[in-house]
Amino acid sequence: MDQPAAKSMVANCAAYGADGRKLRDITLDEISDFLAQPDGFVWVGLVEPDEALLEKMQEEFNLHELAVEDAHTAHQRTKIESYGDSLFIVVQTAQIADGNIAFGETHIFVGKRYLLTVRHGASQSYAPARRTCEQAPEHLMYGPSYALYAVLDFIVDNYLPIVQEYKQELQELERDVFGEASNRDVTRRLYDMQREMLTLKLAATPLQDILNQLVRLHPEVIRDEVRPYFRDVHDHVTRVGDAIGSMREMLGAAMSVNLSLVTVRQNEVVKRLAGWAALLAAPTLLASWYGMNFHDMPELAKPYAYPVVIAITVVACVTLFIVLKRAKWL
Repeated sequence: MDQPAAKSMVANCAAYGADGRKLRDITLDEISDFLAQPDGFVWVGLVEPDEALLEKMQEEFNLHELAVEDAHTAHQRTKIESYGDSLFIVVQTAQIADGNIAFGETHIFVGKRYLLTVRHGASQSYAPARRTCEQAPEHLMYGPSYALYAVLDFIVDNYLPIVQEYKQELQELERDVFGEASNRDVTRRLYDMQREMLTLKLAATPLQDILNQLVRLHPEVIRDEVRPYFRDVHDHVTRVGDAIGSMREMLGAAMSVNLSLVTVRQNEVVKRLAGWAALLAAPTLLASWYGMNFHDMPELAKPYAYPVVIAITVVACVTLFIVLKRAKWL
């Protein structure tokens, strides 16, 4: 395997002692040698690894071939699968990129003495979670199960700021919604936000089932001391789900109001056009009436006929204008 290429795909590879303290960074070839020792565990993070690197990980950690096959490519559903004394977990990640939500995946292999994370697509580095764990060796001494908690908690904690940022953007869009001029871009953005919130909900909701399993099941991997921490992450996921649900309702309401206001504005335009058409109808009617070539129209012979017709036209137009103005048709 090309060592420089492999190094660019390896975010971290470190060994930790039984007391939870970091011993040192190790090479990929040293993983199996360290696992042959009686205690400690290994924490490895990969970023979009190629097939050769995953095969190397399968050899070093003795991973199940079906789990490795799933980890080769992204676009896996959120799930948890048990392979003997190890677990394979797929979770969806999300982050804001260019004003939109970019989604990615993290594939997690966890065993009694190792944690392997494989990141695909949009995903923030787990270095902050790892540093937090290293600063609390009394917790990291619980082994890979606590490291797994730190990674899942980091992923879930990144969901809520996205919802809060979208909520702030919605407040700005509401000013445009209630503005005078309708804007097609506002409707499009509201639709895009609602679609992305649905995708985020589909990413976060399945985590509740995964965390329920981690709280209750898999004693071969998850230590009892760590289960309360997974329960706390489950509470966070529930809160995120509630926030996403509320946000989707707000977006739906904003879209409905926006479309209703667009319809109202269109009706106002039609009313004004109809009002002006009615106002112009009166002089048009009189002009067309007297424009006909009739000889037997007695008022035509009167000297005051023309001023009277003009006066009637003006009075009719003014009366219609006042009536339509009060009806707010002009």
